[in-house]
Amino acid sequence: MSRFAFALAAALAAVPLLAQETKPVPKDSARVAVVGCTKGYIFTAAERTTEAPGSFDLPEGTHLRMNGPKKLINEIKAHEGSMIELTGLMKKGQIMPGGVRVGGNVTVGTPTSPGSSQAFIDVEGWRQVVGRSCQSR
Repeated sequence: MSRFAFALAAALAAVPLLAQETKPVPKDSARVAVVGCTKGYIFTAAERTTEAPGSFDLPEGTHLRMNGPKKLINEIKAHEGSMIELTGLMKKGQIMPGGVRVGGNVTVGTPTSPGSSQAFIDVEGWRQVVGRSCQSR
């Protein structure tokens, strides 16, 4: 009976680990972590520093439209004025200027028609960056 209890305890202990796994990244996307400030649904990338490096070097001032669960977006909105780090998925064509290089001199990019230049991030999580604040305009 003790073997059964041990196996049951081990199985129950593994359940939270399974819940923490991140969803797989689609082939046309990349998981990024960027540092910056928010105003409403718009995230503005800040200059990277050693204290808050992020995982991707977006040019300072780049605007991203945040998509995600309403509860998560409302949590982020509650911290407007504070520097945060967003983690989420972005299409590769939005990340690389001019699109994605697929080989040789071939680059596949997003359309450049007016109104389609907005980059998006599907927010998966965020954290507050300690010691930095956003500039007020």
